Amino acid sequence: MRWDSDHVIRVNDDLRNAAHEIVRMGPENFIVALDYFDASINRVAAWVLGMRNMQKALLEALLEPSATLKSLQDGEQFTEQLVLQEELKTYPFAAVWEEFCDRAKLPANETWMADVLKYERDVLAKRV
Repeated sequence: MRWDSDHVIRVNDDLRNAAHEIVRMGPENFIVALDYFDASINRVAAWVLGMRNMQKALLEALLEPSATLKSLQDGEQFTEQLVLQEELKTYPFAAVWEEFCDRAKLPANETWMADVLKYERDVLAKRV
C-alpha cells in the first residue's frame, strides 16, 4: 500500500484495513514505513499525527477478537459472526488508547500540539 508523500496519514477505512491485515497475517511479515509531509502544515505535527494514527489503527486491530471471529466463520455461524463484527464497531477503543498513552506518559488527545508549537517557536523558528 502506498500513500502520496504529500498527505498526512489519517484514520480512515484504508488505514484500518491495512492495520487489520498486518495483525491478522502477522506483523513479522510486514515493514511499516511512514512518510509525513504536507507543505501547508507544520511538519512536526504531521509526523506526530501520522504516527499516532498508525498506532491507533494497529491498536484497534490488535483488540479485535480474531480467533473468535475465525472460529465463528469456520463453524459457519455467520449470523453470530456478523453480530460480533457490528458490535465491535462501538467497543470502547478510546479507553484503551487513553490507558496506553497514560502508561507511556503521553497525552491521549490533541494537547500534544502545544508541545509541537513550543518546539516550533523555541527551536525551528531560530533556524536560518
